[in-house]
Amino acid sequence: MFLRTSLKIAASLLALSSPAWATPVHTFAFGQPAAASQATRSIEIVMGDMNFDPKSIQVKAGETVRFVLVNKGQLLHEFNLGDAAMHASHQQEMLQMQQSGMLTPTGMKEMSHDMAGMDHAAMGHGMQHDDRNSVLVEPGKTAELTWTFSKATALEFACNIPGHYQAGMVGKLTVSQ
Repeated sequence: MFLRTSLKIAASLLALSSPAWATPVHTFAFGQPAAASQATRSIEIVMGDMNFDPKSIQVKAGETVRFVLVNKGQLLHEFNLGDAAMHASHQQEMLQMQQSGMLTPTGMKEMSHDMAGMDHAAMGHGMQHDDRNSVLVEPGKTAELTWTFSKATALEFACNIPGHYQAGMVGKLTVSQ
């Protein structure tokens, strides 16, 4: 009995001391964020309302690309790297953010006291748009995302703000050897 109780206490202390309760760090099989100074080239992507220009991009495995995102539309847009399944999952998170009032057509609001009672953990990343493979760009603004692609694969870059992906705001990103 003493040993069982001691093991339960030790396990509880270990669980409390581990960083598992912290915001999870997303890892990506297709690469990782990088510093802009590491980029071997830059690609400008213009965001219109419900479109990207260009619509497709070719990169090589091992290449570090600095994406310069120019929002020339009237709405808030997102540039998110991933596969179709990742985008579908992220769209649900973005829908929850919109329904909470945090995501507006032209920007993001800070979390107010009115939202304090919500289950933020259920939203995947604590009511923040902090995915390392993604950036939000307000109308008339420019942002950057620098990424090192680790392996050959077929990806998409997309805007996962509710309805935008479905309206055609998605492009093909091919990573070749």
